Amino acid sequence: MSEQTSVTIDDVRRVAELANLELTSDEEPRMQRDLNAILGHIAQLNELDTANVSPMAQVGEMLGGAILDCGETLRTDAVRPLVNRATVMASAPETDGRFFKVPKVIER
Repeated sequence: MSEQTSVTIDDVRRVAELANLELTSDEEPRMQRDLNAILGHIAQLNELDTANVSPMAQVGEMLGGAILDCGETLRTDAVRPLVNRATVMASAPETDGRFFKVPKVIER
């Protein structure tokens, strides 16, 4: 991988900020090395010739109706009646009548 495409310490700090992580000064170079290694592996994968490889199907399409290893079959999707919103909201600890209210979990 060339130096132009390598991850810098500033990149590591920006990613950590976006992920709401606090990295120590010892962890930053390790994270930089790890991210560069990941990008190096991706670059190797990009070099593979996949012209004759067909696109993968979704697992549901591949297994649709097939018997799974444990002997069960996948059920078909069916339209079912909705649960009454007022009934659900009545059992919620806190609500605005339309949505559940939950405590804030991310602090900045």
